[in-house]
Parts: sequence; structure tokens; C-alpha cells
Amino acid sequence: MTRGVSTLLRLEGLAALGLGLALYARLEGSWLLFALLFLVPDLSMVGYLKDVGVGARAYNVAHTYVAPALLGVVAWWTGSVVTGEVALIWVSHIGIDRLLGFGLKYPSGFRDTHLGVLE
Repeated sequence: MTRGVSTLLRLEGLAALGLGLALYARLEGSWLLFALLFLVPDLSMVGYLKDVGVGARAYNVAHTYVAPALLGVVAWWTGSVVTGEVALIWVSHIGIDRLLGFGLKYPSGFRDTHLGVLE
């Protein structure tokens, strides 16, 4: 991966983090709830205790924008503010991970990501 592409993907993470935080603040969500749930997607790393393939799949499911986007649609459809807050916390988590270079994982190892190899 070229440095330019990696930089763009990290900036995309910054944008997701900023948007997630701004919308969460706009909803006047509980910052205690935010702090309590912010690292929950990282529980997916427990899959690595089974093996690297299971770990990569579990991590990737919890670190792609698809699930929080679907949760956001459910929040909008049902009018559930708390569900929307959880979706925004999740988006913010993924955003900061991408900003820091923690990309989606390849089954070859935890350090092998779509953003490059973790140092």
C-alpha cells in the first residue's frame, strides 16, 4: 500500500470519528455510556484465542461500518435514541481504530491489515 492511500484511509477514520462524536453530542448522549461502550468492539479479539482465522473474521465483523450503519437504520426506523447512540459509539470506535492504523485483519496474522502491517 502506498503512503498516500494509507493516509487517505486514516483521514477517513478521522472523519468517521469526528462525525460520530459530533452526532453523539448533538443527541446529547451520556458520555458515561460512551466511555463504557467505546471499547466493546475490541472484545471481538477473543476469537484469536480459537485461532487466527476465527479471530480475523470476528474482528472484521465488529470493525466494519456495515453493522453500526444497520443499527443506525434500526434506530431511525424505531425512533430509539439509545440504539442510535450505540451505533454512533461504534462508528467512533472504528474511526479511531482506522485513524491509528488498526485496519481490517487478514487471516495471516493480527498485524496484517488492509492498512498495512502494524509496527
